[in-house]
Amino acid sequence: MRWWERSVGGRVRGRIIALLRRGERTVEELARSLELTDNAVRAHLATLERDGVVHQARLRHTGGVGKPAALYAIAPAAEPLFSTAYAPVLRALLAALERRMSNAELDALFRDVGRKLAAAEGAAAGKRRPNKPLEARVNDAARVLTALGSEIDVERTSDAFILRGHACPLSDAVRAQPRVCHAVTQLVSETAGVAVKECCERSADPAGPVRCCFEVRRSA
Repeated sequence: MRWWERSVGGRVRGRIIALLRRGERTVEELARSLELTDNAVRAHLATLERDGVVHQARLRHTGGVGKPAALYAIAPAAEPLFSTAYAPVLRALLAALERRMSNAELDALFRDVGRKLAAAEGAAAGKRRPNKPLEARVNDAARVLTALGSEIDVERTSDAFILRGHACPLSDAVRAQPRVCHAVTQLVSETAGVAVKECCERSADPAGPVRCCFEVRRSA
């Protein structure tokens, strides 16, 4: 059983996903393939649809009497969730870049990546108001990191805000090339609108945990 079959609630839903990845299906077609009742399939589809894994792609008109049949498909945003290729490809890409580029070039590259990420997040969320208080902008940055897969708490000290993570959304990449952190630092800086000091925690163990940490001075 593949990992995503377990994560979506068991083998039956995993088989539904496997069938839909091969092409659109109606409830009746899925029921025949799975040897289940139509109602049982509808119950599984309702859960998968609620979780954003599948959607009703279109209606099939037969030209006969009766309602057209709904065709189900994998939701476009869900397809990358089934792949385990991203991490190893990214590690291989980073190794290739490291062989071809100097440290200064890598720094500049990852900071440019961070700026592009910030621009994309800004376009999705709407341009932040430049007159927002610093704390609000720091909280915006925390929400962006959380949306990317981190777990972030904002700590307030007398002279700074600390965005302290309990995970890293790019941990595999950071283990392979620590300068990847520059991309996330630049993303936080662009979102908060101020300079940011990176203070991430990286275990000496190559397989150990990586935790995001960024400091924003109140005087910034």
